[in-house]
Amino acid sequence: MSETPQNLRDATLTKAIMAEIRRITTQPWNIMEICGGQTHAIMQYGLDQLLPSEITLIHGPGCPVCVTSLQSIEQALQIAARPDVIFTTFGDMLRVPGNHADLFTARSQGADVRVVYSPLDSLKIATANPDKQVVFFAIGFETTAPTIASTILSARKAGINNFSILPANVLVPPAMHAILSNPANRVQGFLAAGHVCAVMGYHEYPPIAGQYQIPIVVTGFEPVDLATGILMTIQQLEAGQHTVSNAYPRFVTLEGNLVAQKMISDVFEPVDRQWRGIGTIPLSGLDLRPEYARFNALTRFELADTPLSESPLCIAGKVLSGVAKPFECPAFGKECVPAHPLGAPMVSSEGACAAYYRYHRTRE
Repeated sequence: MSETPQNLRDATLTKAIMAEIRRITTQPWNIMEICGGQTHAIMQYGLDQLLPSEITLIHGPGCPVCVTSLQSIEQALQIAARPDVIFTTFGDMLRVPGNHADLFTARSQGADVRVVYSPLDSLKIATANPDKQVVFFAIGFETTAPTIASTILSARKAGINNFSILPANVLVPPAMHAILSNPANRVQGFLAAGHVCAVMGYHEYPPIAGQYQIPIVVTGFEPVDLATGILMTIQQLEAGQHTVSNAYPRFVTLEGNLVAQKMISDVFEPVDRQWRGIGTIPLSGLDLRPEYARFNALTRFELADTPLSESPLCIAGKVLSGVAKPFECPAFGKECVPAHPLGAPMVSSEGACAAYYRYHRTRE
């Protein structure tokens, strides 16, 4: 049988896999799905409600909008407010709260903030507006980095000097180290993000599995993908194994996309990066290499340091670290709703709080 979206959403097959999970599970296990897209798919298809009570799914920090630091948001707001700037961003970033405002508010107050679907769209805007500085908010995990790198290379080749990026890309493996080394960690197995692994492969994961004695299963996003990933993780946990398995072979190889990886390494270098609600994770971000520094908005514009203050009601950091569930936040569904979010996980299409709110998960 070919793997079509219909087959991968087959309810009978999904339930059969879930039945096998129930059959082999003999004790409680905590599994983290890293990617926010996986979290939303789990909620959308009700997979969390089909699992045996012994299995707890913990939602990880794999939502790039959610972990983009408050400092980066404030920098974006400062740059966007300049009259000589066209600020471009993915749509999810518009409602992410800064100290007192967001990019949507900045736009309503006259800032030229435009939603794009690719950094290449931003480059086209720069070409069409030579009298303006065009800045792209470079957020995302390894999945967006190749296109951003390609855009930088295109700008250099074409001699487009009014284009720059606000660098905020983050990397998955360092975040996994941070989660597993946290004394409060409860994660016993990982569902690795399939789209990240499609770019980077999964050759970085065996050392993590070995160091922390934890199974890691590369997993996709359809119900059958997710159920299979959970089953393969439980099989390892019940057998006392801790290896890396690939449950997403139709898109992921061990090596990944070598061309994309080279493009990333040519343009970017790893740096320490602040993750919102979590803190600084060593070598978890991407910044432009010195030879591309002229495309860095942080060196192009003089920005003021602003005091940073999060809402005291928001527990987004605990949610992103897998320490708390969204409904455990006292503001969930009350002071914090998608139309008026206190934290980024309630804004993003990949945010755990938004998923719980949308799919009415108010308790275990």
